[in-house]
Order: sequence, then structure tokens, then C-alpha cells
Amino acid sequence: MTTLIGPEQTGFTAATDQPYAYVRRALSEPDWRRYPGWSAVTDAQWRDPQWQRAHTVKNIRQLRDVVGGLLDDRFYADLAEDQQRWATMSMLLPPQMLNTTAPHWIPGSAGFTEAFYADPIRRYMLPVCSDRDRQWCSHPYAERDSLHESDMWVVEGLTHRYPTKVLAELLSTCPQYCGHCTRMDLIGKSTPAVRKSKLALDPADRRQRMLDYLRATPTVRDVVVSGGDVANVPWPRLEAFLLQLLDIDTIRDIRLATKALASLPQHWLQPVVVEGVGRVARLAAARGVNLALHTHINHVQSVTPLVAAAARALLDAGLRDVRNQGVLMRGVNATADDLLDLCFALQGEANILPYYFYMCDMIPNAEHWRTPLWQAQQLQLSIMGYLPGFATPRVVCDVPYVGKRWVHQAVRYDRELGISYWTKNYHTGLDVTGCDTLDRVYPFYDPIDGLPASGQTWWRQIADTDDDPTRTDGQPEPCPA
Repeated sequence: MTTLIGPEQTGFTAATDQPYAYVRRALSEPDWRRYPGWSAVTDAQWRDPQWQRAHTVKNIRQLRDVVGGLLDDRFYADLAEDQQRWATMSMLLPPQMLNTTAPHWIPGSAGFTEAFYADPIRRYMLPVCSDRDRQWCSHPYAERDSLHESDMWVVEGLTHRYPTKVLAELLSTCPQYCGHCTRMDLIGKSTPAVRKSKLALDPADRRQRMLDYLRATPTVRDVVVSGGDVANVPWPRLEAFLLQLLDIDTIRDIRLATKALASLPQHWLQPVVVEGVGRVARLAAARGVNLALHTHINHVQSVTPLVAAAARALLDAGLRDVRNQGVLMRGVNATADDLLDLCFALQGEANILPYYFYMCDMIPNAEHWRTPLWQAQQLQLSIMGYLPGFATPRVVCDVPYVGKRWVHQAVRYDRELGISYWTKNYHTGLDVTGCDTLDRVYPFYDPIDGLPASGQTWWRQIADTDDDPTRTDGQPEPCPA
């Protein structure tokens, strides 16, 4: 006899009572005219990439010109102090990016300063002094080039970190500067807190040396073309480089890295760029090469109709995929609702595939953004089951000396001290000759301010003595005897 199971037995009546409730939301472009400085800006001007670049906010005076008296003087003072004492990146905010800050504030209503302070886009694109953790502004083991990318340059700007993949840094500028930039050692102008490293080679010479290396190294099949941001490379120059990459028959994947899809979609909507992408994409398809674009969007507010239109135009031109690599940050997106809202907007409304969320790297002055490993693990579990499997992003930790690892791949984790340990399955140019680095464990560190009192006390002693039993001269644990 067959027993039929009804909703009352299965609990299906509660299927709509979920920790996260999906509701489809149409994308919207915030009205830039709500800002006094842009009250007369036309739609045609707003869609013009040259207007956007010319009116990018680079300093406090220009921010005042746009926002005017909507912000209290205390915010400007807070910002000025941060720029002078702590900021690792100079201010650079395209109008498109600034316009997604406090998008729901209604002109004429009170409380703009509070809304601006609390806004997730502001928190990472325009950090202020009061954001920073004064006791633990930097982790004791924070490093300017925390992933040691420049140590693995095979030629200037070409990082060969993984066995079959390289990162080609064509330039050291972007249309926008993110406060948490993992390449803060190289990217952008120097700040009072950080004197930047510089690329020394002529750009044409640098590109040629990269191509020569790739022609001579057939084990490399995947090239990430980045910087900086490729949106700052004049299109004819970028197209010429991509066509030369396509002439190397061992290259099978090419990925263009640009945050400007979100901060300056007007650039990617230019006919000259879309048509150029189409030419490269057709040649890539004819040669069986996967050509994709990777962008960096951290919050749903950044996903607007212009961003969706740019992604659609690039896909229609022939790109295989447009994918997103976000960064987990406290005060920005470190909740399951934040991540799911963003992923549904990306996947469902903008044709952008949610790909990765990185734990924020251990650069100086970034502790207030970083999340502990346990929270990243919890977030990975919390977003499972809502999105299609192919559009469920992986939450990863980019471990120095190791590379990207899913957050559940730690082999040990001491939550009291906030130290996780990781292994790797390939060699890099930083490995010590004569030592089997595949048997090593490599540490990564949680932000200290969230540790229990005993863990914080331990780290205060380490900071005072610089004596950490988990490290040897700044290197991972030595090889086993």
C-alpha cells in the first residue's frame, strides 16, 4: 500500500518562511540631480564617459562642490584626517560610483550625513578616520604586497603564481581607487601614509616582455589582463595586446579585469569599445579561446541599469562570460542577505555571473574591513541553496604563499588566536630549493579585534615582542624534519 505524503507531513507550508526571502527587484539608476553640484547635469552628459572622467572626484574640495552643505563639516574633517594619516589609496570616485552612495536619501529630508556615514559604498570607497580600528588599525603581519605578487614577477608586471595561470599588470592606475585595494603597494598615487612602488619599464617594452615570456612558456594557458584597471588602457593599445595573446596557440583563456564595469559603465558602452570587443571575441571564438571579463562589485547598490546595459552589450559582442569577484568586508556586505541581494541582482538582472567573494587581504590599515574565517565559512553555508549552483559564488581566502582556497579548506583553525593553517598542491617561484613546500602549512590570520580576550592579550604580547611561534623570519612554518 502506498502512503501519500501531503504538505502537512512535509512542512511544505513553511516553504515561503525562509531565512532569506527572495523578491525580484528592478534595477534603478539613482537620480544624480539630488546632489547640488549635479543638479543641471543632463542625461546625455551622464552617459558620456569623457564627462564622467572629467568630473571624477579627486579631493575634498571637489566632493564639497558636488555634495555641498548636505554633509556636515565633521564628515569633511573626518575624511581629511583619514587622508592625512591612514589612507593607503588616494581619493578617486567617478560620478557613477559616487551616485550609488546613499541612493535612497530623499532631497529635502534630514539625516544625509548619517546616511552617508552608514552607506556601504562610502565605507570602502571613501573611508574616514572614525571607521578605522585605532587599537588594531593594521594586523601585525599586514604587508603592502600581502600576496607577494611582485616577488613572483617573471618580467615586470607579469606574476606567475599558479602553474598554468599568470596575471599581467599592464598599468598601475584605475578609473577609481578602492580603499581596500590588494595592490595598494603599486596602484595609484602615493598618499601621506604610503609611498608607492613604481613600474619602471616603458609600457610597450613591458608588454613585449610579457608576450615573449608567454611564447616561451607553453605551460601557461590562462592570462588575466589587469593592472590597475584595463579600462584605463586606450582601447587600440589593449586590442593590439589581446590580438598578440591570441596568436599564442597555448593560451586558451583570457580574462579582462575591470571594476569600471560598475564605476564607469559608460566606458564599456562606447561604440569604439563594444565594436573592438566584438572583433577580439570573434577571433577568440574562431581559435577556441574563452574570452571573459571579470569585474569587482561589492554591493547591490552598484548594480544599476547602466551596469546591466554594459554587461549585456559586451555579451552581445561575443564575450563568453561577465563574472564578478567581490570582497567580503565588514560594514559593506558581510551578511547573507547582503550577498544574496547582490548575487540575485547580478545574475538575474545584469547577466553577471557571481564568481568569487574574497576575504579581504592583509594589507595595512584594513583591519576594520576584514572578516574572520569562521564568519566567511558561515556565509558560504548561508548562501547555499538559493542561487543556481553555477551562479553560487565561492567564498575564498587568498593565502600568502599558497593562493586561493575555499574557506572550508583550512587544515587547522585556532579560533582563540584567530590563526588558520593551509596547504597547497603546487610550487611557486617563492618556494625554497631543497624543501618540499607541499608538506608545509601556511598561516592566515583573523582580525584581532573580534578575538576573545585571551586571544587579544596573546597578540598584544606578540606585537610588543615580535615573537610568534607560528612564523619563522616572516615565512610559513618550516619544512618538517
